[in-house]
Amino acid sequence: MFTVAALYHFTRFPDPAALRGPLLDLCRTQGISGTLLLAPEGVNGTIAGSRGGIDAVLAHIRAWPGCDGLVWKESRASAQPFTRMKVRIKREIVTMGQPDVDPRAAVGHYVAPADWNALIAAPDVAVIDTRNSYEVAIGTFRGAVDPGTETFSAFPAWWDANKDRFLGKRIAMFCTGGIRCEKSTNYLLGQGVADVYHLQGGILKYLEEVPAEQSLWAGECFVFDGRVSVGHGLAEGPHVLCHACRRPLHPDDRARPAYEEGVACHHCAAETTPADKDRFRERQRQIALARARGARHLGSL
Repeated sequence: MFTVAALYHFTRFPDPAALRGPLLDLCRTQGISGTLLLAPEGVNGTIAGSRGGIDAVLAHIRAWPGCDGLVWKESRASAQPFTRMKVRIKREIVTMGQPDVDPRAAVGHYVAPADWNALIAAPDVAVIDTRNSYEVAIGTFRGAVDPGTETFSAFPAWWDANKDRFLGKRIAMFCTGGIRCEKSTNYLLGQGVADVYHLQGGILKYLEEVPAEQSLWAGECFVFDGRVSVGHGLAEGPHVLCHACRRPLHPDDRARPAYEEGVACHHCAAETTPADKDRFRERQRQIALARARGARHLGSL
């Protein structure tokens, strides 16, 4: 069993590139896989490995200046959900494209998972899912507004076009682990929205702490690793990724005529050319050969 840690922390790194080498070396030494992003605004990512290895990496990050308050969410995976370890330098640890947004200055009111149901059931509250449309498609809170965005950077334009729908409402927002809401709530505060709330710890913390029989969550939660989705209690879900378009597929979707493993699904069959599909078939053949040898092909996730 592998320990999976999803983490983020907003702080100022004058030289994030200087942090990369020692962090990557430690992850490799500890047998950790996953992706960590470093930017001048902080750190974000998900990693998986042994209990001791995860603890070593978390201790390393918490020792950085300004990171002693790092928080993270943990879950379990029956198999290593990542194929390799990547530490990348980015402009933002979650891309919104709004240079004036700074979660360190102000964010919305944090709402604990135990208090979330009561908040979103209130008639004067509008609940907004800040995730991308392919994530929302497999699960969300009942009654939540889906902006239909393909990237988080599209959220400000969506809000500007739709803000009049929410006049006189308190705004409650949520995302997978909490990081997108740190920025989206700061953005709304900057737009003059007075009453802004967000789910502390995100969907992952809600699914971990709130019993299924009390839950207002419907479906599964998309996660950015080989498990693809998780449900209540953070149990691994039934979804797999289409390796052509990277969208999540339910087992029923794989029974559709358009589905060909590693090549196409009902979402993307009309989006790729015959040449693309031939290339995907060759990649799938290499994956099958690697599997037969007992190896893991890097293109299998």
